[in-house]
Amino acid sequence: MTWTFLAPARLWLLIGVGVLAIVYALLQLRGTKYAVRFTNISLLDSVAPKRPRWRRHVVAAVFLLSLSVMVMAYAQPADEVEVPVERATVMLAIDTSLSMEADDIDPSRIEAAQTAAIQFLDTIPDGLHVGLVTFNGEAVVQVSPTTDHQAVRDAIDEIELDESTAIGEAVFASLDAIETTSLVEEDGSEDGQGADEDGQTSEPPATIVVMSDGETTVGRPTTAAIPEAQAAGIPVSTISFGTPEGVIEVDIDGTGIPSPVPVPVDEGALRELAEETGGKFFTAETAGELSEVYADLGKEIGSETEEVEVTARYVGAALVALALTATLSLVWFNRVP
Repeated sequence: MTWTFLAPARLWLLIGVGVLAIVYALLQLRGTKYAVRFTNISLLDSVAPKRPRWRRHVVAAVFLLSLSVMVMAYAQPADEVEVPVERATVMLAIDTSLSMEADDIDPSRIEAAQTAAIQFLDTIPDGLHVGLVTFNGEAVVQVSPTTDHQAVRDAIDEIELDESTAIGEAVFASLDAIETTSLVEEDGSEDGQGADEDGQTSEPPATIVVMSDGETTVGRPTTAAIPEAQAAGIPVSTISFGTPEGVIEVDIDGTGIPSPVPVPVDEGALRELAEETGGKFFTAETAGELSEVYADLGKEIGSETEEVEVTARYVGAALVALALTATLSLVWFNRVP
């Protein structure tokens, strides 16, 4: 059971339960004194059948317990539960540089990334707005934030690779997509705005997830995107995907004969980007690990912790205790307390 209460002042009523317990104890002591005055022990045995005294105390204890739980229910207990988010936006930014051809991840980095990203879409609420940015030498918004997750799946399936890596540009493009996309809510509000409890408009939560295997080689540096994300209040979670043994075949000298080029994963810039913007940094060296990372992100992004009143739990427990009190009384003493 939870120990958070919306009306904690009502718990002072538990003092009354404590008083009842003290009164019960005093009455038991008083009853013992009167029993001792009854000198005709044989007659006492005939009119008062022997019953274990502990049974009487058990019934009283369970009854007092039920009263305590009822008081706790009156104090409006609450618990923190995970509930699906109703309004949120997430931008997926996927590295489509040539290094993603490396097959150190089976079957390849890019194919594993596509599979994991599509699985991510299967774990989030249908109402979550999702957008897609791909980046190599430039960052392109393939799908603006939308609840049409199938459109995002289709775009992921059609990913093509090219030279260079522009992580910084991918973050800027994602921020622009979140800012400029007009989200129409069920209540007709635009720009993803809704009214909070005070009647003020509020932006829906948003986050960016960047998956890459390297460092920025073109465009604005990754560090340049950090203050922009901070100013927007949008965390950027990053996934470093690949192993130090990654290699791709490239025709370096134009002879038509490809040569092996090492493409080890680079974590430094991705880690800094996540830590400085309030996001989370992940590493994945297998397709399974990448799927687990996306699954964890799906749970985190697709749900939020909310305080919910759980009075019914306590009422149910109190009713069970009262029913047990009545049952024990009937079985042991042939009466209801």
